[in-house]
Amino acid sequence: MRAIRSAFYPVVERTIGGIRVLVYTGGEREYWLVQTGVGPEKARQCAGRLLQVQSFSLMISTGFACALVSADIGVLLVGREVVSSGWEGAVSLQAIDVSGEERDRMVTCIHAIVPAAHMGRFVSTAHVIGSAMEKRAVAEKTEAIGLDMESAALAVEANRTHTPFIIIRTASDLLDEDLPLDFNLFLRPTGWLKGIASILAAPSCLLGLVRLRRQSMIAAEALTVFFRHYAAAMAQ
Repeated sequence: MRAIRSAFYPVVERTIGGIRVLVYTGGEREYWLVQTGVGPEKARQCAGRLLQVQSFSLMISTGFACALVSADIGVLLVGREVVSSGWEGAVSLQAIDVSGEERDRMVTCIHAIVPAAHMGRFVSTAHVIGSAMEKRAVAEKTEAIGLDMESAALAVEANRTHTPFIIIRTASDLLDEDLPLDFNLFLRPTGWLKGIASILAAPSCLLGLVRLRRQSMIAAEALTVFFRHYAAAMAQ
């Protein structure tokens, strides 16, 4: 959120339908920045509540993602459709693709800076996929270029309200690398204690966490640069 907010400044804070929204005005355009929280359920609830009270010309799912194709840390990954994968690995291959005029303008802006290999299908999972082996399995099964946890849920709500939708995320981890620990522990109510315990039990994972933090900083800066460019281009 800090990375996106750095691209849209200054903002005005509003509360819409009980949701905190940061609004940036650029020319005749308004950009609403909303932090959904981690995971499909939080994303679905947040988007559903917001779309009940406000219509939009474009919804963007943004943040970090795992690259499921050959890529460097910080590259832009653009999803024009998304599929979902559940806890048991079952994949719904009914891709969600919501087009529209504003999305077409966004895609035109993107084509000049993002190679075709980094545009395509995303897959969303209900849990963090941390092992390179599992990442490769998901990539082969779905033919997706990027992996996250929220985009499919957001796309469902966008589709329900006929809101054009696109995914623009930056790679914070790569296909052939393992995450340093099981981040799913931190998504559960009492998981923080187990997560800290796992770190204490394997101090070597601290090096991996330092690496992931460095990669996240690179990915965040890439998001800021892109959205500054986009806002400037749309203001012309």
